Amino acid sequence: MTAPLRRWLKPVVAVLAAFAVAAVPAPAMAEPSSPSGHEGEQPKLLNEVIEETNRSYTQAQAKLKASKDRQLKLLMEVDRTRNELKALTPQVATIAVRSYMTGRVGPASMLLDANTPDSFVKRAGALDEMNMVNSKKVAAVTAAKNQAELAKKALDAEVMEEQKQADILKKRKREAEKSLALVGGIGLTGGLVDATSPIARPGPGRDSNGNWRPLGCTEDDPTTGGCITPRTLHMYKEVKRAGFDMFVGCYRPGGPYEHPKGRACDWSLQKRGFSRWDTTAERMYGNNLTAFLVRNADVLGIYYVIWNKQIWFPASGWSSYSGPSDHTDHVHVSML
Repeated sequence: MTAPLRRWLKPVVAVLAAFAVAAVPAPAMAEPSSPSGHEGEQPKLLNEVIEETNRSYTQAQAKLKASKDRQLKLLMEVDRTRNELKALTPQVATIAVRSYMTGRVGPASMLLDANTPDSFVKRAGALDEMNMVNSKKVAAVTAAKNQAELAKKALDAEVMEEQKQADILKKRKREAEKSLALVGGIGLTGGLVDATSPIARPGPGRDSNGNWRPLGCTEDDPTTGGCITPRTLHMYKEVKRAGFDMFVGCYRPGGPYEHPKGRACDWSLQKRGFSRWDTTAERMYGNNLTAFLVRNADVLGIYYVIWNKQIWFPASGWSSYSGPSDHTDHVHVSML
């Protein structure tokens, strides 16, 4: 009786030991609302998402501890049941030996062996009492074993669900931290950046192999009297569609880089002109605009982005920037 019991106890101990060393990590990422943060429901910031993830981690740990405590109580119950079964073993063995040597001892044979009426009555009383005692013992042990088995199954299911939620939290935590790193991390954003951005529509001029073919400066620049490429114009419209409505300038004659080629725009933090950010709202505007461009760089055909003394390339990510402008007053974007 004890060997099978040990076999079905092993999975409980194994699961308990394995889960004790498992790491747990967040709430689902916020749905995009107003990307500029000026209207609609306030979007969640990435640092808030990471904080909520860690709070969920702590809550999951507390639930795990409670589950482990219940498992320990279950193991104690199983151990008690096993001891009761062990106590019955000698009685079972005695009955088994007698049955083997003389055949199964039933009520009829036991009563027929009585020599006198008195002994018949005594045997009948003893038989009835023995049956009642054994029945109660067997019923109690069976009930305890069944209860322990049901509790074990329930806790096994609970542990599996807890592990599933732990894996989900861990994945979301990694995604939130990766998303924050993508848009420049704490150093660039101060954590003041929306957890998500709207999805931009694909830009023009991309072939079936994913390559961006060169486009000429053929479109009127809506910000100046110059020209921009169709891809730059598409990016301009998508940024506006996403809700970023501050001052912007694209074409600029003369000088190096992409402005005179119609392949760059400078997005201000102000309604007019350029002035470095000195409020949380202005920094968040620049952060969220930068995040939108970086998160949609592949579908828009973006070459690089500069913001707040940092420059981002699709191939290498973020690094410090020390050009003629520190870009604390505008977000620069260049197109392929």
